[in-house]
Amino acid sequence: MRRLRIGARRLWTRRERRPRHAPAPWAVTGVPSALDRPWRRSAAGRPSAGATREPYHRLVEHAAAQARWIGHSTVLISLDGMRLLTDPLLRLFAAHLRRRAPVHPDALRPVDAVLLSHAHHDHLDLGSLYRVGRATPLVVPRGIGRILGRRGFREVTELDVGETLEIGPLEVEATFAAHDGARPPYPARAPALGYVVNGSRRIYFPGDTALFPEMDGLVPHLDLALIPIWGWGPTLGRGAHMDPEQGAQALGLLQPRLAVPIHWGTYAPVHLGLRKPPGFLAEPQVTFLEAAAREAPGVDVRVLAPGEALEL
Repeated sequence: MRRLRIGARRLWTRRERRPRHAPAPWAVTGVPSALDRPWRRSAAGRPSAGATREPYHRLVEHAAAQARWIGHSTVLISLDGMRLLTDPLLRLFAAHLRRRAPVHPDALRPVDAVLLSHAHHDHLDLGSLYRVGRATPLVVPRGIGRILGRRGFREVTELDVGETLEIGPLEVEATFAAHDGARPPYPARAPALGYVVNGSRRIYFPGDTALFPEMDGLVPHLDLALIPIWGWGPTLGRGAHMDPEQGAQALGLLQPRLAVPIHWGTYAPVHLGLRKPPGFLAEPQVTFLEAAAREAPGVDVRVLAPGEALEL
């Protein structure tokens, strides 16, 4: 198992010229985030050098363990003083999709890292990543990092299944996902990943995936599973996904203490629901709750509206 740390590897961007005999890009030490610059306020209220202060977002949010579902596959994980954002999709319109709930403002505050599961448009949305900021560290499947570097993102770390990454006091492990993550112009070999966030709590974010038998015992002593149960249309469409019944079966394999359904109820095609909201925005969670009661009666399932948070 290979262990990395945020800042240990960095991609070259268009603003950087690589010397002819420079070491490989992944050997370059990253530049610390602006949020980590030491400063304090003097009595007059002006910043003064020579002392340290917590980043702004750590002063705003002091919850030891919290998961806020922003919508679709976007979850803001606050754990042990760190803030991680999964698959940010933060726009009112994304291609032919329209968001049916506002973006919670907490998702637009600085975060310590973004976890990207794969390259499909509703998971790797460049417009949303620009809102998060090019200086924010990105964690991505191996094969798509260099293109993001060329887009101006300054710190991109690629992971393979089984590799781990240290983000402050947290350890993030990349896990298998049964999903085709290919999307031009990103390389066809780029896989889809899930992530396990290990700290004072254990949180599993599968990304997009079908049900697979190795979920059984995948994350021992799991506190929270973020389970995808639908998508953005009247059907699940192409690719391998879990429907509500399969999501409930995943709970039976994973056996988390808590579960939150995600990847449902947020986006819909613009041409659907012009007169009233389409049924697929609400129906999946009802079916999921009923199935979870049968498949995993010992799991505490919490259904959140976009923007709502769960204390862990």
